[in-house]
This record gives sequence, structure tokens and C-alpha cells, in this order.
Amino acid sequence: MVAIANRIVQHKAFEQFIIFIILCSAVLIGMETSPELSAKYGHMMLLGNRFVLAVFIIEAALKMTAHSPHVGNYFRDGWNLFDFTIILLALVPSTGNLAMLARLARLLRVLRLISAIPELRLIIATLMRSIPSMGNIMLLMGVIFYIYAVAGQQLFHEHDPEHWGNIGISLLTLFRIVTLEDWTDLMYTAMEMSRYSWIYFVSFVIVGTFVIVNLFIAVVLNNLEEAKEERLKELRTPVSRDQLLKELDQTQQALTELRKQLAETDMQTIHQQDKS
Repeated sequence: MVAIANRIVQHKAFEQFIIFIILCSAVLIGMETSPELSAKYGHMMLLGNRFVLAVFIIEAALKMTAHSPHVGNYFRDGWNLFDFTIILLALVPSTGNLAMLARLARLLRVLRLISAIPELRLIIATLMRSIPSMGNIMLLMGVIFYIYAVAGQQLFHEHDPEHWGNIGISLLTLFRIVTLEDWTDLMYTAMEMSRYSWIYFVSFVIVGTFVIVNLFIAVVLNNLEEAKEERLKELRTPVSRDQLLKELDQTQQALTELRKQLAETDMQTIHQQDKS
């Protein structure tokens, strides 16, 4: 039973079937947002949601069976724990005060697409690995924001108090600039006071946008390469004892055949020499 469950879970067709069910679940959730469709096909949507939940429960049961007799190993995998949590939330009754929670739980089923596709799992793992390095970049960005916010408040608070009246508003204005959303309007307003105000804005755009964003990208790409290397190491399963013995046996058989061929060749050579 364990071997059968293991083959089913690891089969490519089973993985594709689960992805298809998750996509169907996403379509059902989208249809529920339409009052017309809900009124017309509400019963079919309910049956579809129950079928999706049943498939997820069967999938979890098969994976637990595949880990037998050590079922606890199923919960050691973070993605399995994530899937199991979504199943538990989906079992919440969709009536009364828990109706909103049940709808949100159904929405979380779409996130199962991440755990079902290895490439998406790799991206999430990369982002998780990047968090410590991103923390240092965020600290650097915070220092730069603070310096420019204080400088901007001192320089422009009298001319443009709406955007530079205090340090809090200045930080919000800098966030607007770093998103490149109409930042030139702010620059031209400041240039009405001094024509050299462009230096402040251009320098912040260069440092805050191009440099910091490129640092984020560099960190993510570096961690993506490390995550790929770890994934390759996981895929390289060590050779088992039985496989090693089988290969040795095949090698011995090949050597035996080679010895026979060499012996036959030597005998033919001796016969030819005797005849001559």
C-alpha cells in the first residue's frame, strides 16, 4: 500500500492533475464574485468546491500513506504543512459568523499553486533566503531616506509646506519620488525657489531608485543561484547498496564475456599459426 501511494504521489500525471484542480478552484472562486453566476449556478459551484476539497483531502491522505510508518515526516515538510493548514481552514463551516473566514479559506486554495509547482517553490525559497540580506539593504535605504527627508524639510518646507512641512510628510514625499510617480512636478515646484534644487531630486532618484533597486535585484539573483544549487543537490540521490551491487554484477558479466572473446581470439590465432 505504501509503495502504491508513493508511486501515485510521485507520478507526473498526479502532479498535473492537482495543478488542474487548483486552477479549477481559482475559476470557481472568481465565479463566486458574480451575483448573476452565483444565483444561476450556485448549486454547481457548491458541488465543485466540495469536489476540490475532497481531492485535496485524498492527496494529503496519499502523501501521509507514502510516509508510513513515519507519518510525522509528512509534517516536517513546510509545503505539506502549508497544504494541510489550507485543508483545515477549508473545513470551516461557511455559515454564520464564520462565513467570511470560510470564503477567505477558499481563496487561500489558489496559493496551493505555489506548493504544486516546483519552479514557484524555488522562487519562494529564494525570496525567503533573501530576507536577511534585504534587511541590511532596507537599513541602508532607511538611512538614506532619513537624511534626504531632513534635508528636504529644511530646504523646501517654507516654499512647499504641503509636501515638505515636517519629516513625516517629507518621508511620504520621498516614497512618492522613489516610485517615480510625478516626481518631476515636485522638482519643478522646488526649482521655483532655487534653480539648483534639481540636484537634490536627481541625486535622490539615482541613489534611492537605481542603486537600491539594483541591490535588491543582485541579492535575489545571488540567492536564486544558491537555491538552484541546493535543489540540484537534493535531486542527486545517492546510489543505494542494491544499485551498486547490480552495477558490479553487470560489470563482472561484461568482463567475463570479454575474457571469453579474448580466449576465442587467442585460440583462432594459435590454429592459424599451426596451419601455417
